[in-house]
Amino acid sequence: MKAYGPERIHSIGLLGHLGSGKTTLAEAMLMTAHAILRMGRVEDGSTISDHDPDEHRRGMSVSLSVLPLEWHDDKINLIDAPGSADFAGEVAATLRVCDGVVLVLDASSGVEVGTELAWEMAVQQRVPRLLFVNKLDRDNANFFRTIEDARERLDAAIIPMQLPIGSGKDFRGLISLRQQRAWLVSEAHDGGFLESDVPADMDALMHEWRTALIDKIAATNDDLIERYLEGGEDALTHDELLVGLRTGIADGSIVPVFCGSALEVSGIQQLLNGIVDSIPSAARTPVQAVDVHTDTAVTLKAAADQPLSALVFKTNADTYGRLSFVRVYSGELRPNSSVFNTRTGKDERIGHIFQICGKEQREVEVLGPGDIGVVAKLADTLTNDTLCGVAHPVRLAPCAFPVFAFTATVKPHSRGDLDKLGTALGRMLEEDPTLVSARDQQTGETLLSGLSETHLQLVAERMKRKFDVSVDLDLPRVPYRETIRGVADAQYRHKKQTGGAGQFADISLRVEPLTPDPNREDPLEFVSEIVGGVVSRSFWPAIEKGVREAMEEGLLSGSAITDVKVAIFDGKEHPVDSKEIAFKIAGKEAFRIAALKAHPVIMEPIYDLEIVVPDQYAGDVMSDLSTRRGRVQGMLPSGNGKTAITAQAPLAEIQQYATALRAITQSRGRFSMTFSHYEDVPAHMVDSVIEKHKKDLETAAH
Repeated sequence: MKAYGPERIHSIGLLGHLGSGKTTLAEAMLMTAHAILRMGRVEDGSTISDHDPDEHRRGMSVSLSVLPLEWHDDKINLIDAPGSADFAGEVAATLRVCDGVVLVLDASSGVEVGTELAWEMAVQQRVPRLLFVNKLDRDNANFFRTIEDARERLDAAIIPMQLPIGSGKDFRGLISLRQQRAWLVSEAHDGGFLESDVPADMDALMHEWRTALIDKIAATNDDLIERYLEGGEDALTHDELLVGLRTGIADGSIVPVFCGSALEVSGIQQLLNGIVDSIPSAARTPVQAVDVHTDTAVTLKAAADQPLSALVFKTNADTYGRLSFVRVYSGELRPNSSVFNTRTGKDERIGHIFQICGKEQREVEVLGPGDIGVVAKLADTLTNDTLCGVAHPVRLAPCAFPVFAFTATVKPHSRGDLDKLGTALGRMLEEDPTLVSARDQQTGETLLSGLSETHLQLVAERMKRKFDVSVDLDLPRVPYRETIRGVADAQYRHKKQTGGAGQFADISLRVEPLTPDPNREDPLEFVSEIVGGVVSRSFWPAIEKGVREAMEEGLLSGSAITDVKVAIFDGKEHPVDSKEIAFKIAGKEAFRIAALKAHPVIMEPIYDLEIVVPDQYAGDVMSDLSTRRGRVQGMLPSGNGKTAITAQAPLAEIQQYATALRAITQSRGRFSMTFSHYEDVPAHMVDSVIEKHKKDLETAAH
């Protein structure tokens, strides 16, 4: 493939719902452009895009795939992204580096969940959008119903550029509204077509939709609309209409719709022409960055003679190292050169640079502005890092990855798996920025958070395949806490005589609750009220250590005790037998006795929920929250027929809320959760928490 300047490069994301035909469309585009000789099939794992073993096994895309092709005098970098919300992080990475997106719709299903999600993310990133209505050859395909559905649920700016001739088994071609010509599908199904006049029975329909299209194009410019109102469509030239169309697509006031069938390779040439004509090239897409030295905004120019700036938007990690996917925004990236990483503040050595097509790699001598490639074995560079020249350090905006919604505990199968777990998890985190790993300080569990249960299951499968680490995923233990609500005191004497020197300690202490304070770092306030030296000062730290051990073990549920003040006010010691170990034991037991008398309670974590759902599901969501002991704080319309609900609920009831919300809203609901505070477990539930703790102890003992 020859080198292209930024004015001839278009990076295009293929987005849409799972099963809408994105990967098949990518195959059809590659074949039409003669990048491949024949189309692969998703069903048998032979597509260029879905090359990962996980994709073969599941029969769907789980990672983005870069697929470059040449069309006439331009280069198009297709980025085929997964359609499942479980892998929305790949969509976020795609949107960050593409110049425009083709949103694929199934003509028989219309706007689906994945369509809405991809649309919302593209709108947030202000990426120009085209629609491609696919599968017009299906029996129940309905182009006009799909258009109506899209205009109602996505945006009224949606307008067809083409109309289908027939549908289902009768689908035989397209009508161009701009050129007022028909393109009949070639019987060879090789992407070719026969140009002809518009069928007489569709002439009136064509003019109706053509007028609607020109209305939208003319509205993008005051001069165009004035001349259009005075002289009609004849007053506007073909070039003026094209400029107006590009303007409308760039600012979102026009979302053109193309149509066809990827499987039948129909409408593909017209889609490729539409991408080149309509989507701004890399040279016409201004990019903002931040000057690292001055912390001020700068605009980058996509030109080879400019200082280098490139963004790493994806990382593939395995036992052999990393593959870093980069888009160059200005300057040139060359092999055997040194670049500066603005996050680490260190230089990185660039070795080999590849242009990638699915899993195939071809080494290149330069990666120019606007282009996408892969760099192998970077030492300290991760996703979202900016690579640039040390003389002109800039920081590019990162990918806006979605926040995790599901957390599981990771349990290795064997000691060998445990030893390798840290390395494997680290590589998974490098590869997927939507993952978060942490260790629960209270329960000691290794936690892994992601977008869904399916997402984490895939991560577990990849750890086994790539690093030979076998793990189980389970729901984490709820990090309950305990505290006291009353004041009590206790005395404990520890006396042990087994021949020779013995052990002796006598302690009296008082416990009382502290007012909860989220800024308090130490759960214990330990003081001494001893008068007269009945217990030597040197033994006080041992007493405190015993108290802390008792607090860590808990009283009722095995959960740590917090917000307690302990005062030692009396005691006795022996001149020979008193030792630190004796006072530690006495302090621990005295605390337990006093705390059990001071009305101990179990507390559970309460989380704030922010939920956005279509209006028709708001009532069902609130009803479900009430069954989860949730408290709705408020409801507000959030636009586009959606309602935003704020609520609080105990963590014990919402650990699998991501799955539940999908079921309630047919996968159209979104939510985020953040820790708020701790509250007492309701009295009627305390026994079940204690009983579960006892069962866990029995299980661990066996």
